[in-house]
Amino acid sequence: MHSGLKILLCTAFLQGSMALAADAPVDTVAQKITRAGAQASMPGPTDYFTGRVRVDPVWPADKNITASGGLVTFEPGARSAWHTHPAGQQLVVMSGVGLTQEWGKPVQEIHPGDVIWCPPGVKHWHGATGTTAMTHLAVTAMVDGKNVTWMEKVSDEQYNTR
Repeated sequence: MHSGLKILLCTAFLQGSMALAADAPVDTVAQKITRAGAQASMPGPTDYFTGRVRVDPVWPADKNITASGGLVTFEPGARSAWHTHPAGQQLVVMSGVGLTQEWGKPVQEIHPGDVIWCPPGVKHWHGATGTTAMTHLAVTAMVDGKNVTWMEKVSDEQYNTR
């Protein structure tokens, strides 16, 4: 596309967006900033995780967005239990090296920048490798107020199978 046409289209888009924003009530266009550290970290519940896991809430699901976001840090060897999500889940690996597995499929190694789509109802787990911690951003939508169904813990044998 010709660069002049690109500029013209972008300008028209921005002008239209600003006109819509100008007509909207003030409270619907105001940004909300949640400062880093404003939400307390919490340990991953031992009923749903093996090893040391820290959960840092990023944003809750609400009337504006029906998905919550959280940073989950798994220390080496730590992992979630088997679970499913009624609306699926996106994981973005932020640091470290991790593992994930769908029920009945091989364990896969995941790295920073990898994005993992966990489809609705698919049984899976995720966590760190045995030697390296891993942090991922988990974005999980809600269905009827629920975003996860927890199942049995991943056994050492399942975790170590590669």
